[in-house]
Amino acid sequence: MRVFARVVDAGSFTAAANALGLSTAQVSRVVSDLEAYLQARLLHRTTRRLALTETGERYLQRCREILTDVDEAEAEANGAHLRPRGRLRVHSLTGLGQQHLIPLISQYCQAHPEVYVELTLAQRQPDILEEGQDVVITRDRELPDSEFVAQTLGTIFSVLCASPAYLARNGTPQTVGDLREHRCLRLQDPTFPEGWAFEEGNEESVIRPRDTFMVNVAEALSGAARAGMGVCLLPSYVAAPVLRQGELVRVLPQHSLHVRQIFALYPSRRFLDAKIRTWVEFLKDELPKAFSADEEVLNDPKNWA
Repeated sequence: MRVFARVVDAGSFTAAANALGLSTAQVSRVVSDLEAYLQARLLHRTTRRLALTETGERYLQRCREILTDVDEAEAEANGAHLRPRGRLRVHSLTGLGQQHLIPLISQYCQAHPEVYVELTLAQRQPDILEEGQDVVITRDRELPDSEFVAQTLGTIFSVLCASPAYLARNGTPQTVGDLREHRCLRLQDPTFPEGWAFEEGNEESVIRPRDTFMVNVAEALSGAARAGMGVCLLPSYVAAPVLRQGELVRVLPQHSLHVRQIFALYPSRRFLDAKIRTWVEFLKDELPKAFSADEEVLNDPKNWA
């Protein structure tokens, strides 16, 4: 198509060949092969001039439209690693997304108005390639064994919480062993151990909550605790807002459990799209600050039982 359009613009095979850096025979052959493929004559050839056929005129018009689209697509793809734009698909843990990512997405989009974010919140780990995610925010004990690039975004942990009303009725646990006498609420999550492991000196005590109440989303577990149903173990980013509001208080504050790293996973470092690169860099700068603010709330004695 490009050779054909250049022949028409140049007015001869020789002039087109000079412009394209090809031989006249090569250019003539390309146009002849194109006509054979289309089974249509595009040019009338004489020894002195070339003229478009009626079919050639229509085909040239469509060629120009198609080549313009191709040029724009190539320019956009070529600049994708330079300029953040287009759809950014992000997958995150539910609580982390609600508490921290949504405010950060708002800030990011103000800085990069040509990017729009499609956020999916779920407890499961998605298949990045199959589901077409650009960045997955996940947690793990250590760097995931993955074929994808992983960037560390910070550290979280879990704390024991209960409502003031529940503790007024049932007393406040003073030791880990006291928890066995309390109604302990469980989080059903494949990344969250069923037993609560406490390190005391060189020993480890494990509390395995009885079957009293179990839910698969940390925010719902927080709601059950706020309703006075018992003691629960919440991730720091879920616990901090309700502790700050006084709806829950921290129990056995000397213990922090289930330390986890938060990672951003994405498919490739080569030819990395600018929106992915700038989003991950933004998270690396801002998310640790959010985690530090959470930790200040968790470690403030006024939020302890």
